[in-house]
Amino acid sequence: MILSFHPCIEGDVNIICAGRPPGDEDVAAIKKARAIILPQGVTEQLYRLCRIHCPRVFPNYDARFDYPGKLGQSKLFQENKVSYPPTVTFADVNAYQEAFEKGKANTPPFDFPFVLKLNEGGEGEGVFLLKNQKDLDTALGNVAQAERSGQKGFIVQAHIPNEGRTLRVVVIGEQFFSYWRIQEDKDVFQSNLRTGARIDHHLSPELQEAAITSARDFCRSTGINLAGFDFLFPQDAAEPQPLFLEINYFFGRRGLGGSFKFYELLEKAVEEWLVNNNESVA
Repeated sequence: MILSFHPCIEGDVNIICAGRPPGDEDVAAIKKARAIILPQGVTEQLYRLCRIHCPRVFPNYDARFDYPGKLGQSKLFQENKVSYPPTVTFADVNAYQEAFEKGKANTPPFDFPFVLKLNEGGEGEGVFLLKNQKDLDTALGNVAQAERSGQKGFIVQAHIPNEGRTLRVVVIGEQFFSYWRIQEDKDVFQSNLRTGARIDHHLSPELQEAAITSARDFCRSTGINLAGFDFLFPQDAAEPQPLFLEINYFFGRRGLGGSFKFYELLEKAVEEWLVNNNESVA
């Protein structure tokens, strides 16, 4: 029996679990399922339950829940020995102050400018370019405010000049797609669509292929099969290599052709996944 919790993909049995914890009937169905299809918005509780009782679950979100947030992703990049910007992680503001204000260093971990990112958030939310000490003090104040609301942890990264370009590589099953987000406003630090960047599918195909190769190898190692990877290419490198920036398990769809195209690609990926696992919807 193929069990689907996804509202847009049909299985032999279909359940909507959004907005509520799984109940006894859900657990009974999970235990009977040979394969389970989950939505992007699946909770960790439901995902763990499915993984315990069923050997085949799509998408594979082990890395998402085992390595949560940007702190977790930094650890995941490190363990898989991939290239990414120099990064220092902090559990909270106190940890930063102990290391770089009260400690022996008494200086920021990187020369200005550098980047500070809150642990949670995607598509550029909670990301700050720090040009001087005043920017750093303001950002640490924002971190402290986030901590008071229950969100802890942040990272700081070396700033990598990249001509306002980031490359998005999306994996959907065994399919990989790439496109640039290009920020032409030099006064805007971030290069995502929310801040006015434009999409380009054709620029530097050799760099796109290099990033896809890196993403494919990483997915083979981690099992990730539904996510958007962001890459940077240092602009001053003679032979620029892709640097992993972050993983987005929720990602925009405009670069893929919109939501309708995304679900078309997702359905194809699920069908291929079922076939590869010797399963099919009755």
